[in-house]
This record gives sequence, C-alpha cells and structure tokens, in this order.
Amino acid sequence: MPVDPRTPVVVGVGQFTERVDAPDYRGMSSVELATEAVRAALSDTGADEVAVARAIEVFAGLRQFEICTPFGDPPLGASDNYVRSVARRVGADPARAILEPIGGNGPQHLVTELSGAIAAGEIEAALILGSENGSTLKTFAGRDNGPDHSETVGGQLEDRGYGFEQYMSEYTATHGLTGAPVQYGLLDNARRGRLGLGVTDYRHRMAELFAPFTRVAAKNPFASSPVERSVDEIETVTVENRMICDPYPRLMVARDTVNQGAAAVVMSVAAAQRLGVPEAKWIYLRGHADLTEQDLLDRVDLSVSHAARNAVAEALRGAGTGVDDVATFDLYSCFPFPVFAVCDEFGLQPDDPRGLTLTGGLPYFGGPGNSYSLHGIAETVAQMRDRPGSFGLVGANGGVMSKYSVGVYSTVPAEWAPDRSEALQADIAALPTVPVTRHADGPGTIETYSVRYDWPTTTGVIIGRLAADDTRFMALTEDDDLVALMTGGDPLGATIAVKSTEDGVNRATLA
Repeated sequence: MPVDPRTPVVVGVGQFTERVDAPDYRGMSSVELATEAVRAALSDTGADEVAVARAIEVFAGLRQFEICTPFGDPPLGASDNYVRSVARRVGADPARAILEPIGGNGPQHLVTELSGAIAAGEIEAALILGSENGSTLKTFAGRDNGPDHSETVGGQLEDRGYGFEQYMSEYTATHGLTGAPVQYGLLDNARRGRLGLGVTDYRHRMAELFAPFTRVAAKNPFASSPVERSVDEIETVTVENRMICDPYPRLMVARDTVNQGAAAVVMSVAAAQRLGVPEAKWIYLRGHADLTEQDLLDRVDLSVSHAARNAVAEALRGAGTGVDDVATFDLYSCFPFPVFAVCDEFGLQPDDPRGLTLTGGLPYFGGPGNSYSLHGIAETVAQMRDRPGSFGLVGANGGVMSKYSVGVYSTVPAEWAPDRSEALQADIAALPTVPVTRHADGPGTIETYSVRYDWPTTTGVIIGRLAADDTRFMALTEDDDLVALMTGGDPLGATIAVKSTEDGVNRATLA
C-alpha cells in the first residue's frame, strides 16, 4: 500500500568478523572493522554504493570499549573521530556525525531516533555503525610490535558523552560493581530466590536457556565461536569453563574478546526510490520503544525489569501484533538474566521453536560491546526479507538492565507512528523505591549476592537488608565462613553482621 514518502525504511545491513584463529588474522582496528561492515551495508542496498554513501546525511557510531572512559588512553591508539574516519573511507562526508554513549541499547535507540528524524523530514538518510576490536587489543597487549591505530581526521562530532555514570555510582563501584558479570550475577541470583530454586537447579536452567543459542552460533558465518555446546558442557565448571562471577561459568558470559563490526542504512521511501533501492530491500520499523529502568539499588524487586517488559509491550502494540505472532526474536543475551526477564513476562520458553536469538547470542556469536544488537538488527532485516509479511523483534539492553530499546521489523508497509515511551517512562519514575543505607552497621540478611572470582582474593559481593529498619545496603566480604557459604552453599536469606569502615566499604561476616 502507498505510504508517506517520508516513511523510514531500513534498506541495507552489513556485518564483518575477524576471527583470531583465521590464517589471515592481522588484528584490525575499530575503524577498519566498521568500514568493512559499512561497505557491506552499502552493497546490500542493491543500489549504486557511491551514490548511497554520498546521500547519507548522518553517520551515527557506537562507542567502543577502548574509548568508553576518560581514565586511560586506547592502548594501540585510536581515531580522534571514529565516525568520520569510517565515513571518509567509504567516500561519504555526512553533515552530522554522532558518537553514542555506552550502552547495548544504543543500536536500536539510534535506529529509532534517526527513523523519527527521517519521518519528520529533518533528514533523508542515515547510517548506524559499530565495531569492537577486543581481540586485537588482547592479542597485542604488552607487545612492542602492535599496530598503531592512531588517526587524526578532525571535523564535526556530536559526542554524547561516556554515559557510564548512569550505570554505577561511587557507592556501588566501591562495593565491587565495576564489571557486568558481577552486576548481572546479583540480578540472576535475585531471580533464583524469587523462583525458590537451588544453586544447581538454577545453573541447569541457565544452561538450558543458552544451549539452543550455541546451535544458532554454530551455523552463523559471522560468529566468533561457532561451536555447538550441550547443556552439560555449559553448566559444568571445569578449568576451561571456570567461574567468572557467581552464578556464571565462562560459557554463560558475553564473549567480549572479538573483532566484529555491523552497520545499517536507513532512509525515507522517497530517497530509496530516488537512489534506486529495490523495494524488496525495504524493511519497516513497525514498532519501537525506549525505556530507562530505576537505578539498581532503588528497585523494589531486583529480579524483574519493568523497562524491558513495558518496552516490548509498547513496541508490539505499535506494530499491531502480539508476541505469539512474532516470527523471530533476537533478545540481548550478555548473561541469562536479560533473556529471562523478557521470557518471564511474555511466556517464552527456552525451547521455543522460533528461537530467542538470530545471531547465536553474546557468549557464542560474540559480544562486540555496545554494538551487539546492530548485528541482531542485521540478522532480523535479512530474515524479514526472506519471510515477507512476518514480524521480527529485537530487544537491546544497556547497563545493569538500565535501558531497554525494542524494535519490531517487517516488510509489511505502514507509516511511521510515534511511540508512548515518554508516558511509560513516567510510570517507571512513579514506582516505589527502597531506602538505602550507605554506612551499614548491625545484623542483616542477604537479599542477593555474587562472588568475584576474578579478583586476587575471592570476594563476596552482597546486597542486603538491615534488621533494624529493612533499609538496603551493599557490603563486601572475605570472611572465610561467609565466602564458603557463598561459593559452596546458598546464602540467600542468610543472617550476617555488617560493619562500616573508614574507607567507605561495608564489611560483612557470617553471624
């Protein structure tokens, strides 16, 4: 059916992976990886690649790990303008370049934002790009013969900041929440407590969730670890599958040592027609939503995600479809919890015949930092072209289940429609919160926990409640008895003694 010529459509997608075990491995830079993906996306439009590149007014890039904080320089150097370095390599000179803050929600957020700008007539064409060179950084760490990825291109750049301050505070960082595994370990153990499951049973369920992901990764030519694994292999702790942070062995953790890139081209129907993009390439963003969760310690129930639930529901509403009618899913899967959070709310099962990933998931396909879901979008676009009339859902997660962005894609034409994210965000802001005590002293109980095996001394990380007033607190422990319970038993609900210290860390012992 005819639509407004300003209606946005995704017209090109591209992916690229450099595997460390490839005979021609050379350790590419973030710019080089993204460039290969952008070239693939331009080619995928089926139109004149040079003309499409020149028509793109906005290039929007996702921030890589090597430039995600101001606290250190990239070990191999980096471009001073990642986005324009890539644009220049493909013959583009966009009027506007954007560098997004950290957060795995970024790919879908940018697709939605720039699609809205196209629908409003502000621009006609945009490109979203992302890459991660974690494999290169690890390969050449500490070596004198590493490549120099420094590059000076200058030019306009809308740098939206780092954004990590949205995901942690001085208080949480002081108490060990300086990495994703421990943060999500708290959430998965809270969910285990809500379900009343033991440690072994819950680990089995996590492995059952992820085993089907490995089958998808094994068939994906862009996967960094294309190996099918059994439930037993994923759940059994071995030297190879060592514990990272409780409750996760290595095979349940996002694989961030990857070299991967992805890109997507979005333009108006009018621009697509003018540039000669075949209509068979057009994919409509039929539904969308972007929501932000409460801060971690404010959440009454650490085992659920209101933002994910409401964003998925809103995107489905906008698309005019329901979860039962979705043909494909790609749910963000850095750890089990983000997948479980959506499954719990919408009745999805690990063995759903539709599958819960199109890539193979972050632990197996690869977890290229903030740009993972751009690969999910690329796979969804390809699937929708092959399955006209179907709907594909992408769920993109950032922070500690902090931001959730959803897109529903289809070949079925429909004009752009705004979502209700602003009103839904107000609902989340109105949710009750839990009072937090920074300097905790006295008896308490363990609400949820993780264990950091990646520190020199195995350390327990605790979110608890004080017996005196039920306020929430954080604490660390190296107490032999308590650590033994946390690593070999089940400490949920255990009584502990907590004491504040001058260095700002609350210390816990088994009561």
